[in-house]
Amino acid sequence: MISTAIRVARVGSAAELAAAALMILGFPVLMIAALVPSVYAFAAAAAVTYLADHYLHRKGSYLISRLSKVRAGLSIRFLIRQLLLILLLARMDLSNGLVFYGAIACFIAFYGLQAPHGALVQLIRNRRRMPVATRNVDLKSRIRIPDAPPQGLLDRSAEKMLHLDLAAVVGLLISAITDNAIAGFVGIGLTLALGSLYVLVLMPYVRGRKTPPDADTVLAAVDEWLTEYKPETVLYFSGSKDSAYQVNMWLETMEQLETRPLVLLRERVILQSLAPTTAPVICVPGGVHLMNLDLSTVRVALYAANVGKNIHLLRVPTMKHVFIGHGDSDKLASVNPFSKVYDEVWTAGRAGRDRYAIADVGVRDDDIVEVGRPQLAPIQAWQGVPDSRIPTILYAPTWEGWDGNPGNTSLVLAGEKIVKKLVKADPPVRVLYKPHPFTGTVSAQAGAAHRRVTALIEKAAAERATDPRFTVDTAAQAAAQAELSRIEARLIELTGTGDEKRDEAEASRDDVVDLKKHEEVARLRAEWNDTLWRSFPEHEHRVITGAEPRLYDCFNVSDAMVSDISSVVSDFIASGKPYAVTDSAGVGVEEFKQANTAVRAAVILSNSAKELGGLLDAVRDPSADPLAADREELKHYLLGPDEPTSIEQFNRAVAALARKAETRNLGQQARIAAGDAEAADIAETLPGDPLKAASEAEGTTTAG
Repeated sequence: MISTAIRVARVGSAAELAAAALMILGFPVLMIAALVPSVYAFAAAAAVTYLADHYLHRKGSYLISRLSKVRAGLSIRFLIRQLLLILLLARMDLSNGLVFYGAIACFIAFYGLQAPHGALVQLIRNRRRMPVATRNVDLKSRIRIPDAPPQGLLDRSAEKMLHLDLAAVVGLLISAITDNAIAGFVGIGLTLALGSLYVLVLMPYVRGRKTPPDADTVLAAVDEWLTEYKPETVLYFSGSKDSAYQVNMWLETMEQLETRPLVLLRERVILQSLAPTTAPVICVPGGVHLMNLDLSTVRVALYAANVGKNIHLLRVPTMKHVFIGHGDSDKLASVNPFSKVYDEVWTAGRAGRDRYAIADVGVRDDDIVEVGRPQLAPIQAWQGVPDSRIPTILYAPTWEGWDGNPGNTSLVLAGEKIVKKLVKADPPVRVLYKPHPFTGTVSAQAGAAHRRVTALIEKAAAERATDPRFTVDTAAQAAAQAELSRIEARLIELTGTGDEKRDEAEASRDDVVDLKKHEEVARLRAEWNDTLWRSFPEHEHRVITGAEPRLYDCFNVSDAMVSDISSVVSDFIASGKPYAVTDSAGVGVEEFKQANTAVRAAVILSNSAKELGGLLDAVRDPSADPLAADREELKHYLLGPDEPTSIEQFNRAVAALARKAETRNLGQQARIAAGDAEAADIAETLPGDPLKAASEAEGTTTAG
């Protein structure tokens, strides 16, 4: 019942639910105490509402934001408490005393301070929001960006300001108890003085040297840096916070390019979720600002997603545009007709090329280039299950998608059956469950299925912990846990907890990568991953959520996988390990294989999961695995050859396309030089890059 209430209220824990209930119930108690009147009951109820409100704000509770939607926001709650205090004083026959009128005047004046306080806070935040935010870009030597105000002044500022009424409330309650006005006036004075001081402390940060430079100055500094750096290859990305993984998966590839890379983002929320990288990053939320950036040296633009804002860069004819995507699968998103706007589409292997040919969405075969999947380099090839441990099976279903198609995920119809069969397998196996991060965001059924699967695995893990067949080397486990704590402490020392709220202007000024620190962090993260798996028994079932450990790390500790139609399957094939895919829509084995290339070497599961035995047999006896040769053939078809390496193929493709862009640009220059009067006249009259102006005059398009 409590868990149901937590889900309905959308709070994070039972403690959060209790705090919300206490806060909501506290206000009727306050009213009753004021009417009775009872100072002590009022004081107790007021303390409960103050503490509960503060706790919910500190937790960032969803309920707090919902209360404001039903006209019970933060200011209203404080005002009601203050009005009830006035009622209490009146019921105690103190309405003719100076302290009563002082209380009314205090609360009116205190609310009068809220407007300048709120305006100052908003103004400071607006002025410290950069038109262009950066990482690994040297702005410090070009413009002066002052330090931000102390975080305590701006973080939850409205809550902090309103809580200053506590001095007046306490003083007035003491006056009501003692019948002495002094405490009330002292509290009133403190509240007004502290509120005024809060406003005064903020004022210097909205003018003079404590404010960042204006937009034109910042943009000029970024352009100056671009002129010096001369980026050649851009990774462009736009999307929601939840889609940050789509750009993060390409950062290491960008770092390995043989040309000068630049990561170009469109949303601040993506910048905040960006993984650490040595590549320069520029976030340009405004379309006009983006179109005015000096990107004249860029020859290749890479796009990881098909989104509307791509048009802001696609319109530039001096660079070639490439769709690289964020995974390789047989989903319809992999053959989106929008892809024909790009000069080229890069796929992992031959399968991607054939996919577009079959779909017939307007992408020409000549515009498709096979480059492999550079991100798959960390995936280790399977060497079989060591005799010292039981097999590990990874269950990694995809999410439910936007269209309600039952074939999207196995979780709803087959998830529980798959997990039940795995945890009851004989001989036993270990189960790792790593759900897609979007699971349950659209479908309540998928969210409920996820919770049931999680409960199944946790119950099975608890039962296995008491099973005498499974022993634990407690000394080794304790040593690994101690090592894990040491690594985590060092990572926090190097990178922080990840919860700190960064001022955008300060981050743009200071966040230039320290290569030694970056290398140490990378080494520690690898150590952390290795140590994590040693910190708990090799037979222990686990639910793996969050960014760490990564999906590929789960691949490497697993001996087989059960999943759905998604890029996860294509990536797992790089390991050469057995895998199963669920035909959740029930189309039948032959039709399922014909429609989905990646399952042609898989064990196909129905929603009953009765075929799981075939997967487990292949893991236990690789020599009798009937699909091993098919998997090797399919690996090359989907992901390309092992040699040359994927990053080598990728760099060659970048270089070849850059040459095409340069040839096109030189041709434009030659036409102008040869006397194309119309283009030359327009180039002279239009502002900006004359080459670009001439190109636009000719009606050049960016589609391949």
